[in-house]
Amino acid sequence: MGEGTIAARAEVLAARAALDGELERLEASARAAVDIPAKVRRNPVKTAGVAAGAGFMLAGGPARVLRGARNRIFGKPDPLPKSMLPKEIDKALRELGDDGTRVRGTLEREFAAYLKENAPERKDRDLNGIVAGLLASVGKPVAQRYGRQLVEQLFAPDGPGFAEQLAKVRTRRAASEPKPPSDEAQKPPA
Repeated sequence: MGEGTIAARAEVLAARAALDGELERLEASARAAVDIPAKVRRNPVKTAGVAAGAGFMLAGGPARVLRGARNRIFGKPDPLPKSMLPKEIDKALRELGDDGTRVRGTLEREFAAYLKENAPERKDRDLNGIVAGLLASVGKPVAQRYGRQLVEQLFAPDGPGFAEQLAKVRTRRAASEPKPPSDEAQKPPA
């Protein structure tokens, strides 16, 4: 073989060895990240806190807390009345016609347009809306950030767990791979 071929072969073998090492580290990292029982054994309080925080985030906890705080400060909102049709409105509805689907469509379109037209005015005068908007604009990014951090902590491979999993992966791979032929067997006859 020529020198170029030998050098190329050496580069391929080195790249293959580097890839094998990287695959081992990737597998060990993934296994350590999802090895929840080992994490619980090493840090039971921290793991329980992270799991509780993740559960709180998944259950919509921040929204519930903000809603509860708003209700305590401003009181619960009044429930909607069972019927909103005084006699004048009922009379106006009957004047629209007797096709219920058409009347409903007309009402929905006109009401949606009314709400859209008056939304800025309502929001300006609604202190609760301002407070809720402020809390949502500040609270949501903060809650998302801490939620991401909780999930990252929950699934991050820690040092001892990673080293343990890396040793297991290397042992398993060494036991399952056939022995490579020696360099003497790879050389062509001279």
